[in-house]
Amino acid sequence: MVPGAGEFSGEHAMSEHLEKEIEILSRLAGERGALARPIPADAIVVSDWVRFKCRFGCKGYGKHMGCPPYVPSPEETRRMVREYQMGLLVRFDGIPGHPDLTPEQIPEDFHPFYRDLILWVNGTIHFLEKTAFYDNFYKAFGFGAYPCIYCEHTHCVAEEQPGIVDESIRRLCRHMDMVRPSMEAVGIDVFATARNAGWKLHVVPCRNLEYGMIEHGNIISIGLVMLE
Repeated sequence: MVPGAGEFSGEHAMSEHLEKEIEILSRLAGERGALARPIPADAIVVSDWVRFKCRFGCKGYGKHMGCPPYVPSPEETRRMVREYQMGLLVRFDGIPGHPDLTPEQIPEDFHPFYRDLILWVNGTIHFLEKTAFYDNFYKAFGFGAYPCIYCEHTHCVAEEQPGIVDESIRRLCRHMDMVRPSMEAVGIDVFATARNAGWKLHVVPCRNLEYGMIEHGNIISIGLVMLE
């Protein structure tokens, strides 16, 4: 049985205050169509190989403020996670507006096509983090999923800037208050971490192994809010 908010014991035992907050955040996540589940911080898996997947193979590398190289390294993430007691994993099933998605419907520039999904995930994570912060959990910090898409009618400033790619251009971000790194961007192994919470994820098949051309819309997206 996967532990619920009140079923941790020993070193993972939660205070009554934290347990109540997790119940509140889980309810708010449910109201937004997501499912939340607490997970001990030491069950969150951070691996260096994950960052390689961002650097080699992802079309969003260097183009969004929530992606590498504008986000913390796996080693920084490991240190950060150790400063927390619990995390709240948040699961999002499906793609809004596309319950019967087929590869033929997906345009070549598929990032804007998934705008509603990305906003659903990252908007919910930001909302839960903000709620926890104002509930006096001042260490609350969220990790979303996918490349950021808050700039609706223009490219991210990261993609617009010529020359050297480094974090210094973060000061130009148009949505600095909203942008959070995705789990995978900072080296969190989403598959292993979800499995530690009792959720078994699978790679979604793509038509002719073509990047982005998924065979169906029954995908699962995961976000995370760290709490102490």
